[in-house]
Amino acid sequence: MDEMIYEYIVVRYGELTTKGKNRKDFINCLVQNIRRTLKDFPALKYDKVYDGLFIHLNGENYEAVKEKLKYVFGYAYFSGAIRCGNTIEDMQTTSLRIAQNHSYKTFKIKAHRNDKSFPMRSDDINRAIAGHILQNTEMKVDVHDPELMIYVVVKKDATYIMDEKVQGPKGYPVGINHKALLMISGGIDSPVAGWMTMKRGMRLECLHFASMPYTSKQALDKVLSLVRLLSAYQGEIRVHVIPFTDLQLAIYRHADESYAITLLRRMMYRIADKIAKAEKITMIVNGESVGQVASQTPESMSVISSVCDTMILRPLCMADKLEIIDRAVKIGTYETSILPYEDCCTIFAPKNPTTRPKEDRCRYYESKFDYETMIDDCIAKKEIVVIRNGEEPNTDLF
Repeated sequence: MDEMIYEYIVVRYGELTTKGKNRKDFINCLVQNIRRTLKDFPALKYDKVYDGLFIHLNGENYEAVKEKLKYVFGYAYFSGAIRCGNTIEDMQTTSLRIAQNHSYKTFKIKAHRNDKSFPMRSDDINRAIAGHILQNTEMKVDVHDPELMIYVVVKKDATYIMDEKVQGPKGYPVGINHKALLMISGGIDSPVAGWMTMKRGMRLECLHFASMPYTSKQALDKVLSLVRLLSAYQGEIRVHVIPFTDLQLAIYRHADESYAITLLRRMMYRIADKIAKAEKITMIVNGESVGQVASQTPESMSVISSVCDTMILRPLCMADKLEIIDRAVKIGTYETSILPYEDCCTIFAPKNPTTRPKEDRCRYYESKFDYETMIDDCIAKKEIVVIRNGEEPNTDLF
C-alpha cells in the first residue's frame, strides 16, 4: 500500500453516539485527547461532524498518525480516506485507484449517502463503481467475504473513499469520568485492570508499595516501565511510591504467619484510602480476581476491604488467568510483567496463608502495634514519580 495515498483519516465515534444531552462533552473530550496524542503532527486539521471526526493529513505521514491513534480510548474505528468530487465519475476514478493499489482478487463496494439529494441511490452507486473496477481490473465482486472493502461516503461538499477499518480500543475518552487510584504491583493483573479502567473514561494515578532493600531497584523500574506503557493512553501518570518495609516487618513480628498477607493488604488499603481522599480520587482499582490467591477469596476480600471507605473497583474480578494473560499480551504489558523481580507481596509469602480470615482476629493482631502512626509515616515519606509517555522517569528514590 502506498502510504501517501490517503488525504484524510475519518474517525467514527461508536458508543459515544448513544449518549444523550452530554454527548457533546464526550465528543469534545475525545477530540481533545486525539489532538494531544497527535501533537507531534502540527499540519493536521480537524473537522468535527455529528457522527465522526475528519482529520486532514495535510501531508503528514498516515502510518505514523495511525500508530498513535491506536492509543486513544473512545472511538470505534478509523479509516484512511481520499476526498473526491461529488460525481459518479470522480467516485469511479478514485475507487479504481484504491483497488489498483492492492493485490486482492475480490472486492465489495459499500456506499452511504449522507447527502440524500444526490441523484443516485446507494445501490446504484455500488453497481456503478463495481462495474468500473470490473472493467479495468481482473478483480471479482464477492458480496459475502471480500478481501477488499471500499467504503464510499457521499457528503454535500465532497465524497470520501475508504478501504480499511482500523479498530480502536473503544470505550470512553480518558478524563470524561472521575480519577482512579490503581494499586500496581508489577505483576500481570494490575496493569490490565488499569487499562480497563482508562477504557471507561477514568484518569489514572498509581500507587506502588516498595520494600527496600528486600525488593530491588529493578522491581521498581519494572513497575514504572509498566506505568509508562499505560501512559501512552493518557499522556501522563503520577505514581505514589510508598516505602513499606518497616510496616511490613512489623506485621510479621506481631501476627501469626497465616494472617500476614491479610494484614498486609489491610494496611495497603488503609494507605490507599488516605491517599485517595487527600488527592480527591473517587475510586481505588486493583487487579484482584476472585479465588486467584489466598487474599482473593470472597471472605478475604471482604475482611481486607472493610478498612477502606473509598469505593473499590475490581475490573478483573470474574476473569480467569488465561483471559487476563491474553489481554496483557494484546495491550503490550505481558513481557514486562513477567520479568523476574519480586514485589512486596511475594518476598515474604507465607506457606499456609488463611483463606477465610476473621475480622476480630485481624483486629487482635493489629492491636499489638501502632500501625496508624506507621501508616502516616509511610505516607509522609512517599515519593511521587511523574511518568510521561515517551520519557524515562527518575528512579533514584529513597
